[in-house]
Amino acid sequence: MVKTKTPHCHFCGRPADDTDFFITSQLDNGGICGNCLNEINNMVNNDPDVRDYLNTLQLQQKAEKTSKNTKRFSMKDVPRPADIKAYLDQYIIGQDGAKRTLSVAVYNHYKRLAQGNVDANEVEIEKSNIIMVGPTGTGKTLLARTIARLLKVPFTIVDATVFTEAGYVGEDVESILTRLLQVADYNLEQAQRGIVFVDEVDKIARKADNPSITRDVSGEGVQQGLLKMLEGTIVNVPPKGGRKHPDQDYIHLDTRNILFICGGAFDGIERKIAQRLNAHTVGYRAVQNVAQLDRDNLIQYVQPQDLKSFGLIPEIIGRLPVLTYLEPLDRQALRAILTEPKNSIIRQQQQLFKMDGIELTFEEDALEYIVDKAVEFKLGARGLRSIVETIMVTPQFELPSQHVSSYVVTLDFAREQVEQSSLTLSTKRMAKAES
Repeated sequence: MVKTKTPHCHFCGRPADDTDFFITSQLDNGGICGNCLNEINNMVNNDPDVRDYLNTLQLQQKAEKTSKNTKRFSMKDVPRPADIKAYLDQYIIGQDGAKRTLSVAVYNHYKRLAQGNVDANEVEIEKSNIIMVGPTGTGKTLLARTIARLLKVPFTIVDATVFTEAGYVGEDVESILTRLLQVADYNLEQAQRGIVFVDEVDKIARKADNPSITRDVSGEGVQQGLLKMLEGTIVNVPPKGGRKHPDQDYIHLDTRNILFICGGAFDGIERKIAQRLNAHTVGYRAVQNVAQLDRDNLIQYVQPQDLKSFGLIPEIIGRLPVLTYLEPLDRQALRAILTEPKNSIIRQQQQLFKMDGIELTFEEDALEYIVDKAVEFKLGARGLRSIVETIMVTPQFELPSQHVSSYVVTLDFAREQVEQSSLTLSTKRMAKAES
């Protein structure tokens, strides 16, 4: 009778009989014991390199699996430009020019995706990235957030202020695509046809035209890092974001079909526009043309050369061929913003009180007072929210405990709350300092 050899652990050599748990190998008479399994588990939990490797491997397998299950894009049920603008009109007051530009750009993006691979004899549709210029509080980010709810492709909003040149503290520009991958649930094919809104792009403007002994690591360096990504290339994306390092496994993402929309306040660009418009005034007719300019809304005359004067490098301006602007909000627009949109500031406040069983109403004079203060503070739609929040602090604190069924905000109460607030005090100090 032939005696069979007792199975043993390939790692520590311990016989299977000496351990409570043993996994036998299918290839030979060996395996792994429970003690070694416990050691491996501790290594995975405590060693960040091993943990990162396993996480990356899992994400890549998930991306490959979901990519195989992704269907070809179809133009069926795609909203037309007029439908997209009508949807934006429900949430955003005014800014018709920017809405039309965004609607057309998004619709053309769908067309590019439906076109797919192009033969040598076909006309290839190139993508047209967009840059939006407008004062703070005019609705740039709100436009992006609203249109994201309507789209059938992955959409993400990123902030350009966190990016720095490679090798410095901050985030690499490739982390933009990490967030797009996360929105697409790491479906590589879906992410490669998504839309990215890069907010605060004016904050990466070149700091000065003169060379300096210190590097402009969060300005021109970031712009240069964005160049190939905007144009279209294969980018090595760290799966978890953050800084790239040599030992890391990357996800390779093609940006040729990703539409980039950039937005920024470009505070002070009106001076660049005014300088350009006044630079070529020669003769009587030229003086007449200058007199016809709307000096309260110079942003409507913005041109690519103004962006270059502000600090964007020519290469990145060329990769953002569609330039649109958002107009400053006048008093009429601010009044409409206060109450008309589906998610207006007043409706949000009413919903908060409704959850406590309280019906909230505002007197018309109180609403007019709020708008007057917003015009005075020159903070756009954000100024409206600041003033309303200042007025409503006391009612929000007291009313839930008083078991009332209704509450009316009067002009006298609104004026009293605003005048006692730090918002008004700080504004008065600024006005006094300027005088």
